[in-house]
Amino acid sequence: MINLIQRVLSGVIYIALIVAAILLLDNSPVMYLLVFPLFIVVGISELIGMARNEDTQSWLVNVIDMLGGVGVFVAFYLHYEGATSQSRALWLLPIASYLLLRCIVQLYRPKQNALRSLERSFLAMGYVALPVSMLNGIMSITAPRLLLGMFIFIWLYDTGAYCFGMLFGKHRLFERISPKKSWEGVIGGVVACIAGAYASFYWFDEFFQVPDLATWIGLSVVVAVFSTFGDLVESLIKRSVGVKDSGSIIPGHGGVLDRIDSLLLVAPAVLIYLLLIVPGIR
Repeated sequence: MINLIQRVLSGVIYIALIVAAILLLDNSPVMYLLVFPLFIVVGISELIGMARNEDTQSWLVNVIDMLGGVGVFVAFYLHYEGATSQSRALWLLPIASYLLLRCIVQLYRPKQNALRSLERSFLAMGYVALPVSMLNGIMSITAPRLLLGMFIFIWLYDTGAYCFGMLFGKHRLFERISPKKSWEGVIGGVVACIAGAYASFYWFDEFFQVPDLATWIGLSVVVAVFSTFGDLVESLIKRSVGVKDSGSIIPGHGGVLDRIDSLLLVAPAVLIYLLLIVPGIR
């Protein structure tokens, strides 16, 4: 019971932070620029921590990677939301600075396997920082509340997949990577997303500023499909290093990566969907 209460409370706080960060964008980007970079910092820290059994990085490299992740997010924000042409022109500065600093620092780590060390750092950028930073791209071509809708679909998918999986799960989805996930859970998650799309379109279309029903349902399906893949990819990473959770910072849920694993593949997939499949939305 105590674990359940902790899980519910920490889940509510996590959701509240995201909802507040997005809804307050209409007035101020401060919370948005605090919450998502924080997810990047903790996520990169957890990714580094999971790999410690393989090869220990220095604290300096870890700090550079975490600051580099924040720099990638800030770079994308400046590119898409910069108020002046000068700030837009500076958007590559944080990325270029990280690349130079990280490679040069590696020269002074002679006892480390350079390839393995750089692989881990660039994985952190590509797997954690870059997808979260793509939220800025999604927000630039949609209303902020449509971005919130994407997160709601992720949460609906997780809830539907969990409930259907617990009640009806018999056919394993990807037993080699995640023995507990089932096809019934995936179907339940997809159904929950589509049902949520229908309900929100007819009841809350003005709030979410939905362009049309087909686009909205398409978005929910994209989220459902790539939430599944995102969950499996993180499970693969954890299995490869022999850990159950990415961390323990969120009571009852594990680490930040355990909470945003779906987002890390959903964000690039949604960006592709909006840019290529729904070009009229730009």
